[in-house]
Amino acid sequence: MNNKEYITELSRRTGYSQENTQRMVRCVLESIASTFDEGENVSVPDFGTFELKKRMERIVVNPSTGQRMLVPPKIVLNFKPATSVKNKMKKGDDANG
Repeated sequence: MNNKEYITELSRRTGYSQENTQRMVRCVLESIASTFDEGENVSVPDFGTFELKKRMERIVVNPSTGQRMLVPPKIVLNFKPATSVKNKMKKGDDANG
């Protein structure tokens, strides 16, 4: 599902215009992004938690040249789904499998 399809479906379900729906989604995402800028995690009830994690500095080896390189530490975004979401995905896999 791309952004246009998502906005269309959300607009249909909520009864708002696509323009208003797009504005609301943009506002929510900007709010979440500003929370990450402050270094905080974002928890969405019944969906999951977006966590900022620090990836430590490490040494990697280029397999073709054997050259060793130092990768500096960085902050990465991690998503941990809620138990209810995990269970829905497991049930979906069983139905398709």
